Amino acid sequence: MKRAIELAKRAGKEIPVGAIIVKDGEIIAETFNQKELTNDVTAHAEILAIREAEKKLGRWRLDDCEMYVTLEPCPMCAWAIVSSRIKTVYFGSFDRNYGALGSAIDVRKLANSKMKVYGGIMEEECDKILKEYFKELR
Repeated sequence: MKRAIELAKRAGKEIPVGAIIVKDGEIIAETFNQKELTNDVTAHAEILAIREAEKKLGRWRLDDCEMYVTLEPCPMCAWAIVSSRIKTVYFGSFDRNYGALGSAIDVRKLANSKMKVYGGIMEEECDKILKEYFKELR
């Protein structure tokens, strides 16, 4: 999670979210939100990390991988994570408004997914980054 937090801090004008994907204890993908930078509505950290991992492994099934992300994934990202078969997700901040792995909704129920999810990992640090970003924005 520490690496995901470092990435979130590098997000610049983006909502500060960092994500990494790990396989066999090794980081195989790492990124942060790039929606504004790329003018791409799908350029959330989780989607970009999935794309990077798929490219590296040469397959779309990531069933032997874990994701660490600083903010609970939104519905779009959560569905992509479930669809990619990632086995476990660890996230920092809970998103009571848009969180789709248990806070607002849980997309795993729609897919009958057995994916494991653990929230609140280094939550205080992740919350602080988001609070500072939105404080500056206002």
